[in-house]
Amino acid sequence: MSNASIETPLAPPGQPQPGAPDNWRRFFTFSTDHKVIGIQYLVTAFVFFLIGGLLAMVMRGELITPAADLVDRTVYNALFTMHGTIMLFLWTFPMLNGLANYLVPLMIGAPDMAFPRLNAAAFWLVPVFGFILMASFLVPGGPSQSGWWAYPPVSLQNPTGHLINGQSLWLLAVALSGISSIMGAVNFVTTIVRMRAPGMGWFKMPAFVWTVMSAQIIQLFGLPALTAGAVMLLFDLTVGTHFFDPAGGGDPVLYQHFFWFYSHPAVYVIILPIFGVFSEVFPVYARKPLFGYKVVAVSSVVITVLSGMVWVHHMFASGTPGWMRMLFMFSTMLISVPTGIKVFAWVATVWGGKLRLDTPMLFALGGLVMFLFAGITGIMLAAVPFDIHVNNTYFIVGHFHYVIYGATVMGAYAAIYHWFPKMTGRMYYEGLGKLHFALTFIGANLNFFPMHPLGLQGMPRRVASYDPEFAFWNVLASLGGFLLGVSTLPFILNMISSWVQGKKAPDNPWRAIGLEWLVSSPPPVENFAEIPVVVSGPYGYGTDNPLVANSSGEAHTHKRNES
Repeated sequence: MSNASIETPLAPPGQPQPGAPDNWRRFFTFSTDHKVIGIQYLVTAFVFFLIGGLLAMVMRGELITPAADLVDRTVYNALFTMHGTIMLFLWTFPMLNGLANYLVPLMIGAPDMAFPRLNAAAFWLVPVFGFILMASFLVPGGPSQSGWWAYPPVSLQNPTGHLINGQSLWLLAVALSGISSIMGAVNFVTTIVRMRAPGMGWFKMPAFVWTVMSAQIIQLFGLPALTAGAVMLLFDLTVGTHFFDPAGGGDPVLYQHFFWFYSHPAVYVIILPIFGVFSEVFPVYARKPLFGYKVVAVSSVVITVLSGMVWVHHMFASGTPGWMRMLFMFSTMLISVPTGIKVFAWVATVWGGKLRLDTPMLFALGGLVMFLFAGITGIMLAAVPFDIHVNNTYFIVGHFHYVIYGATVMGAYAAIYHWFPKMTGRMYYEGLGKLHFALTFIGANLNFFPMHPLGLQGMPRRVASYDPEFAFWNVLASLGGFLLGVSTLPFILNMISSWVQGKKAPDNPWRAIGLEWLVSSPPPVENFAEIPVVVSGPYGYGTDNPLVANSSGEAHTHKRNES
């Protein structure tokens, strides 16, 4: 059965097509088109990713020698704090929002997000709180000593004596980030629940949509706690309240509960959409249906529920009672079960498939391998005795970066390469893509693996100087960090040159399955000339069942069998 695509309306004569390269000005406007907003998120996030990466390279430059001989110790601590907050609040969350913004309406057959203006407002808050966050680094009294978690009473110290200082600006930026993300979560959940195409029941949604919905439900329930905690801490710092100030009867450990009640589930907010990317990429490049689709979908919801029951494992060393330690050790280990189900399903999907090792598949496989290692060390950290032994050491940093960079960034690159032809109407350069993968995979492992033996040997994090016995592993980590910095160069070159003058992309260059591949590349403003009617599940490789039917009953399908 041959490919067929739904006809889409064109722009009026004399006007640039919605996705044409010469219509670049729309990316600098207050557009309500979810596709424009998605690309705005992605480009803005990548700019901050480069800034955060440069700060990391300065830190690794400091740590390549045992002595503190590159930057002042206070500056180093500020770099540490800014790197963490930039990478989380200005790279990871906006990047994931960009992917979800672009893909979710297309995948569910909707013309746009449920609340387009709210969607645009949520994005334009990003450069606002990004500017405030960057300013906190330059203003006296910045968050240099309190870390990216801003624990009181350290974060309540105000050496300047002024109402506006670096720490207060930092807290304001975090609060605005929370408001932006809550706005986005309301929009995503409403869109998925209310705007699915006719016939698209819950178990006909792509796995990526399941993971986005699960992640955004976590945002709705967990993020208000962090936002409220940041506002209360800001009040303590500026107007003299004593929510967390022990000198005034406040409880600093209460802030830790506010912070981690969201900030550990935030890991699942980050990784769940990447799980969705893996679930979309592996079937396409293995030419097989997603193994155990319904179980994989339900496991996302199970992770959402369990994610609210694990936050105290970050506080095992904070005077936590023994019974609470045991309870949260068990819940932390339990969440590995639905996660392991997903890993099993991906391996089963790839196993025996007709693998096509294009750049998206390479990044997805690399991200899966690194996530497996992160999962193993995560189980180790769930055990109370081991967690206390490596508490506040580089073992924690290594584990965290295998999740956030090894799995999340690798998965994000897989998604960008996979949907790049759909977003731009151009094909990327495969050779540059594979060079980018090789540099990234080698650099990431060289950077983050040495942190584990360093932590086991007792090297604490957030130190600019260290005992010479730790030098060997630190040199390796620094070389890996520099290689990671270099790895972004072929990616930038590939994206810009491909978008400007790359080969024209067909509507479905990968012969993938999903509603987003039934429209033109790039899609028109309102996506579909008429809302499709879904008649089968999302992963039909090896079958000839139609994917959708239009209002007249005519079937539209992709070519599902590998020739």
